[in-house]
Amino acid sequence: MTAADPKKIVYLFGAGATNAELSNLGADLSELGLLMGDVTRRVTLRAKEGAHFLGRNRMFLERAADSSNIELFISLIETNAYDIDDALTVVDRLKQLVEDDIKAVLTPERTADFYLHKSLLEIHRYNPDELLLGLISLNYDTVLDEAYKSFYDEPDYNFTFPTGQCKEPALLKLHGSFNWHDIEIGGRKRKIPIIPLGIAKNYLRLPYSFIWGRALELLASCDVLRVIGCSLSANDVQLIDLLFKAHLQKGSAFEIQIISSEETGLAIRRRYDFFPRITTADKIEDTLLADTRKGTNLFKEWLGAKGRKVLKDDERIQQTTHLRRVIL
Repeated sequence: MTAADPKKIVYLFGAGATNAELSNLGADLSELGLLMGDVTRRVTLRAKEGAHFLGRNRMFLERAADSSNIELFISLIETNAYDIDDALTVVDRLKQLVEDDIKAVLTPERTADFYLHKSLLEIHRYNPDELLLGLISLNYDTVLDEAYKSFYDEPDYNFTFPTGQCKEPALLKLHGSFNWHDIEIGGRKRKIPIIPLGIAKNYLRLPYSFIWGRALELLASCDVLRVIGCSLSANDVQLIDLLFKAHLQKGSAFEIQIISSEETGLAIRRRYDFFPRITTADKIEDTLLADTRKGTNLFKEWLGAKGRKVLKDDERIQQTTHLRRVIL
């Protein structure tokens, strides 16, 4: 890469990115938050309403509502089930509760007013110094998908082995998506199940093996990975392994920018100090962000600072569709 070449950028989105959209609309995140702890609390309360739900595991529900680790809880249920049918039934019911919960928060009326993800994609329409390679999401929701369709064609989720050079950024959903119904693979249509919540995730089955393989290619090709609203949980060992493999395949370290609070960024850097180039929010592009305290909507703050840096003057900003709502 020479000084004249654009930097190759990949994004990784966690639940905090969707939370930022809700926060931007003034939503009460103590009631409507989508972080794992928030979803755990609401799903557990719903599960308690069914007198026979979870059977012999029901004794654990009392404390599970106070836990942010429903992933470990579900994994323990899976591994300690009497038989595979018992495990699948329980996990499927919990998955449905999770889907119902998230969809109840992300109503069409709310999501119609979202514009942070759209603003991010709009920045890349004006920035010749960066090349957007792809978008990787850990979220089941379709907030990123809808933003994508505002600027590009229908997303190619990489359900099959790629047959040619993609002209548009890849959109890879590592854990699946609520909208993957009637998907044609191998000549027949079917629903693609999401990767179940739980730390023992299986990515070897199709189409996830293709999706994760493509994600590895993107990460190994990028200069900068921007992590938005994701704590890089130690529960998601496969994700950390993916980042590790990408470093090995690239043969050098790419920068990992943590667009979350400084506190979260420092925790990530301490946890994964073997990655050489983790940059916390306060150090991104020197001092792009002035306020990186916990409680600040860092996604929105970063968009505003980055957008102003790229567009430079108010006249150009005013010509944008979404960014002007962030900056002006």
